[in-house]
Amino acid sequence: MAEIQAQLQSLSEEFTALQQELQTVVQSRQKLEAQKQENTNVQKEFQNLKDGENIYKLVGPVLLKQDKVEAESTVNGRLEFISKELERTESHIKDVQEKIEKKKGEIIQAQASLQAGSGGPAQVAAQG
Repeated sequence: MAEIQAQLQSLSEEFTALQQELQTVVQSRQKLEAQKQENTNVQKEFQNLKDGENIYKLVGPVLLKQDKVEAESTVNGRLEFISKELERTESHIKDVQEKIEKKKGEIIQAQASLQAGSGGPAQVAAQG
């Protein structure tokens, strides 16, 4: 019975670790979503620019003039990278959620074994 309790404790710790991992990955996804939204807004602003308007990029404390084609290329590259990272993150979230569900099942089985083990000897003693 002590063996089952130790197993249950171990499963609970693994379950908690998986929940923390899920929380971290979800926070990462939220950051990526915010970055995607920012870059999408910048992309929309580029579409509203007229020919000959200046684009400046903040580099440290200095604003540097930047070519429109170069700026658009940079933003498009960022959006592509962020989209791929979002896909990877979504896949990671799905994997962690599946692991959590599997661990829940293992915990439920261990609890059932523990209850059956503690109920079994009491029933035998009552009958004898």
